[in-house]
Amino acid sequence: MKKAVTFWWQFFYTFTCMNVNIDDKRVEKISKALSDPYRIKIMQAIKEEKDWLQCQAITQMFTLAQSTVSHHINQLVDADLLHAEKDGRHARYKINKEVFGAYISYLKGFTGK
Repeated sequence: MKKAVTFWWQFFYTFTCMNVNIDDKRVEKISKALSDPYRIKIMQAIKEEKDWLQCQAITQMFTLAQSTVSHHINQLVDADLLHAEKDGRHARYKINKEVFGAYISYLKGFTGK
């Protein structure tokens, strides 16, 4: 059973990452974006949502200025870790699973598995 799960997991990563071009520069940008604890918390909050998470909801989660939260979100969007969508005057975000999967696959290459 474990071999089947491992096979499907590897297949899933291979399939989802096939269309994402990830090079050293992009890995560096993603790594820098994830190097801040607030950005990790933002990613975790967005991950827990079923669909999109409104920017306003993210801002209310932290004791940071709205401009600081916007800066953190912009870093994540710029690294392609988040999909951003305008919703009227507001913005909402969800995790870019394809890029995240490609990043994870890239890092797994260091383990030889």
